[in-house]
Amino acid sequence: MELTPGLRRDPAADLDTVGQDEALAARIHAEIGRVGPITFARFMELALYDADGGYYRSRDARPGREGDFLTAPESHPIFGAAIARAIADAWDRLGRPAPFVLREFGAGTGALGVAILEGLRAERPDLAAGIRYQPVEVEPARLDALAARLEAAGFAATLDRSRADAPIDGVVLANEVLDALPTHRVVARDGGVREVFVGSVDSGGFVDVEAEPSTDALVDRLAGEAVVLAEGQHAEVCLALDAWVASVAAGLHRGVALFIDYGYPAADLYDPVRRRDGTLRAYLRHRVHDDPYIHVGRQDLTAHVDVTAVERATAAAGLAHLGTTTQAEFLVGLGTEELLRAIQADPATTLESYLAVRSALYRLLDPAAMGRFRVIAFGRGWPSDGPPLRGLDYRIPGR
Repeated sequence: MELTPGLRRDPAADLDTVGQDEALAARIHAEIGRVGPITFARFMELALYDADGGYYRSRDARPGREGDFLTAPESHPIFGAAIARAIADAWDRLGRPAPFVLREFGAGTGALGVAILEGLRAERPDLAAGIRYQPVEVEPARLDALAARLEAAGFAATLDRSRADAPIDGVVLANEVLDALPTHRVVARDGGVREVFVGSVDSGGFVDVEAEPSTDALVDRLAGEAVVLAEGQHAEVCLALDAWVASVAAGLHRGVALFIDYGYPAADLYDPVRRRDGTLRAYLRHRVHDDPYIHVGRQDLTAHVDVTAVERATAAAGLAHLGTTTQAEFLVGLGTEELLRAIQADPATTLESYLAVRSALYRLLDPAAMGRFRVIAFGRGWPSDGPPLRGLDYRIPGR
C-alpha cells in the first residue's frame, strides 16, 4: 500500500449548525434602533468583545485545529522556540535586568507562552529560571486554563498575574492581535470618502449603510498616509490602533515591543487594484469568507494591519523603531533551520513528528501563507550601539 505522509483529510465543517448568538444580535439591533446605524468599528467591538456574547469572550480560546483558525504558535512549538531566541537576545542586550517580564497580549491557550518558556529552558536556563510570564486576555476566565497549562509544563512559578499596565523591563509580545482591533470601513464615492455603517433590516439581519464619516479622523488618516482611494474602492481604517499602541507603550519601561501580524505599509494596503474590496474577512471552522453579518458572536472578524499607522503610533508613544521584516526572514534569522536539524537528530523524534514539524515550518515560512506576515519591533531604552535585535537583520537572498 502506498502511503503519503503528512496529509490529513478532515470532514468539511457544517456551518449551518453554527448559528449566531441570538441575544447578542438582539442587543446590537436594539442599539441601532435607539441611535440609528452604528459604525462598523462599534459592530465589530460588540461581535468580538461584548462581555456576554462576544467571540473572544468565550471561556474557551478559539485557535487550534478544533477552532476557527490556526495561528503560528498552534502550528508547532518551533515557532515559540525561535521567538525565545529573540527574547533572550533582548535580555542580554538590556544588561540582564531582574525581574524580566514577558507580557503577551492575546495569550489565548498559552501555546506560544509555553513554547517560548520551553525554548528558554532548553537553551537559556539562566533566563528561564528568572523570567516572569504575564499573559493578557480579554476574557479573564481563560487565564485559569492557561495557568493549568503552565503548571503542567513545569512553569507554575513563572506566571505573573500583575496588572497588565504596570511598567515592566522586558518584552511585550502581540501575535495576531492588531488585526482583530475594531476597525471602521470606508468607501470612495464621487471623489470623496463615505463611511460604511451597520443598519438593521426587517428580516432581522444587518446591512451596509453609507453616510458621511462619523469622524474627520478617518479622512485625516488616509490623507496623512497619502492614500487616495479609487472610485468605489472599499477599505478599513483602524482608529483604535493609536490608543492600543499608546497603552502598550506606557507599560514598557525598558525593553522591546514585538508585533507579529498580517498587514502592509499603507501604499500597499490601500492598493486600488490588489485590494479594491478591502481586507475585512470572517473566519469560521477554518473557512474564510467576507460576510461579517452572519454567525454574529460565533465567527472571528479581522482586517489587515496598516503597518505605516503602527509605526507612526509607536513613534508618537515614544518608542524607537528597531526594524520591520517578514515572519519568514525573522524566523530564518533566528535559526529555525538549526532548530529543525536538532529535532531531526533527537532519538526521540519519530518520523510522524518530524514530518509534522517540517510541514508546520513550511507554512510558517511560506511567503504565500504565514511567511509574509510582518514582524515589527520597537524599543525603549534600547542600546544604540551593536547589532539589531536577533532575527531582524536577516534577508532572503535576492531581496
